[in-house]
Amino acid sequence: MADIPYTKDLRNDIRFETELCGHKLTFLSTWGIFSPREIDDGTDLLLKYLEINPTDDCFDLGCGYGPVGLAMAKLAPLGQTLMVDKDFMAVEYANRNAALNKLPNAKAMLSNGFQHIAKDARFDVIASNIPAKVGKEMMSILLHDMKHHLKPGGRIYLVTINGLREYMKRNLKETFGNFDKLKQGQSYTVSYAEKLK
Repeated sequence: MADIPYTKDLRNDIRFETELCGHKLTFLSTWGIFSPREIDDGTDLLLKYLEINPTDDCFDLGCGYGPVGLAMAKLAPLGQTLMVDKDFMAVEYANRNAALNKLPNAKAMLSNGFQHIAKDARFDVIASNIPAKVGKEMMSILLHDMKHHLKPGGRIYLVTINGLREYMKRNLKETFGNFDKLKQGQSYTVSYAEKLK
């Protein structure tokens, strides 16, 4: 790791603009949050395969500073988008970015997965760039919670590193009874499942 001299500028917000799902968005972030200067490759791939209806209620699991959640909120102006992260700085920046991009239908809150989400909350779409190091126990909890919190006919879009693709295929089939590999890229795979009943 090369040495980077400390300057006060390092404490300033990082700001960048990008186009996600056909919409221009501006993001603020900071050091210590995942991929602070640009949209990471996994998220970029996930967003290429998301299909969102204008009235969908959406859930972004592990939102970071909000790229997936805010893209969904933009695509579903008549629905509500809830973003969660267990990192309080990520939640703060996701809410700032929702305001910055004038998306009143999006909000972020602190939660370890679905732990702090109301038991009766239901969503049309759940999307996540799941960290590889989440662990199998937590992954099992997350997949079962996703099923619980989906409306009938609801769908999930997940991107993971390619090393987890067979694991995701097995576990989505077991949990949801179905699985579709939407795309396998060089490093990441986008998986899809539906809540059939």
